Amino acid sequence: MKCLAVALAGLACAGAFAADPPATPSAIPLKNTSLKVCNKQADARQLSGAARARFVKDCRTGKT
Repeated sequence: MKCLAVALAGLACAGAFAADPPATPSAIPLKNTSLKVCNKQADARQLSGAARARFVKDCRTGKT
């Protein structure tokens, strides 16, 4: 009987841990934007040459 009480108490505690709310999304901006996304943005800005390369590099690191 004592084992049954211990087992039921353990199940009650396990249920409390399972009911934790989901983690909230971070307020930190995403870094390492994909090359595809950065290239689309560079196309929209009609960049070419060194300016395009600089923009894409900055975009990928999250500076733009």
